[in-house]
Amino acid sequence: MRLAVIAVFMTFGISIAAWAVHLPSLQRATGISTAMLGTVILLHGLGALVGMQVSGPLSDRWGSGRLALGTAPLMAACMPLPFLTDSVGWVFCGALAFGIATGGAEVSMNAAGVALERVYQRPIMSSFHGMFSIGNVIGSGIAAIGFLVEASTVVMTGLMAAVGITLMVAASTWLRHPMLAEAAEAPDAPEAPDAAAVSGQRSPRKSGKSRVLLLGALAFLCLLCEGSAMDWSSLHAQEHLGASPAQGAMAFAAFVSSMTIGRLVVDRIAHRVGAVAVVRYGSVLVVAGALLVVTATMLPFTMLGWALFGLGLAGSAPLVFSAAGNLGPDSGRVLSRVVGMGYLAFLAGPALVGWIGEVTSLNTALFIPVVAGAVCVLAAGTVRREDHVAPAQQSGATPPVR
Repeated sequence: MRLAVIAVFMTFGISIAAWAVHLPSLQRATGISTAMLGTVILLHGLGALVGMQVSGPLSDRWGSGRLALGTAPLMAACMPLPFLTDSVGWVFCGALAFGIATGGAEVSMNAAGVALERVYQRPIMSSFHGMFSIGNVIGSGIAAIGFLVEASTVVMTGLMAAVGITLMVAASTWLRHPMLAEAAEAPDAPEAPDAAAVSGQRSPRKSGKSRVLLLGALAFLCLLCEGSAMDWSSLHAQEHLGASPAQGAMAFAAFVSSMTIGRLVVDRIAHRVGAVAVVRYGSVLVVAGALLVVTATMLPFTMLGWALFGLGLAGSAPLVFSAAGNLGPDSGRVLSRVVGMGYLAFLAGPALVGWIGEVTSLNTALFIPVVAGAVCVLAAGTVRREDHVAPAQQSGATPPVR
């Protein structure tokens, strides 16, 4: 089952990479302006937000594995749509459709990861997000080969869609496994005692809503930092330090590589010291890395700063999503809200950095992640939760090796 969920995350990563690296080709093929390309990206983002909200209740009703089995191949199949035409209207429609499928896949795969954590009775969510990053690398590598041999955009996006669909076909049996469906059924939240109203204590229902908002806010801050690094690390090195485009790419690579490596190992650390410590001290690394980036005068120190930044962020968002998925029986709905708030920051955060950078400087604007990371240090306790007894533990079953 674990390999099946890994396949979903890798399909997601390959599809997102294919979309991102071929956007310049889309602009050249259609002749649209940069502003119009921004509209295409915005439509994809809005579609994803819609898909997240729709998929939350569906995940609770059908099960995260079954929903992932539908949304992930749909996402892969929709990814080439904007590249099949030179009609701007159809490009908009394709981007919106791809976005809706993206949102559905993101919620279902995180819900499946939470369910499998209950089976394993230990943190494994960050490793899944690490596989998403590896999917990004695979997708980018396939695209690079396509550019070298001058293959058409339609052929390359179609090829990567086929890779994603093939992965999902291979994973289909395990995504329908009964143990995954049983694990998705979190224990019901406790009923509020009658005395709560008399004593003035908050009911568990209200407390749960507050936790959702707090986790959503924490996801917002974490993904604001991640989005800022994704979109601005390369350009910052070029503008602030006079680096070449290749050197700017090295700054971006330092961030992505350290975050990917961190995600592959942080689950073991979280199992030993707890999610709160990982988020808190990881956020300290985020602040330290961002401060090094904005104060460094040489590229190696900037790269070190981005590496610390990525390492600190490695476990934050996955652990927030894991905590959200364990709040109660409606894990799909809760995840859709928390992931949606995080995704909103992933879209809006880089734009905010850009707007402030236009008024001041990009280096000054990158103090925003410093502040966001500092707030995460203080709010890390939000991810603390009481561990529930997983279905596998109740039945005496052991986690499957696959």
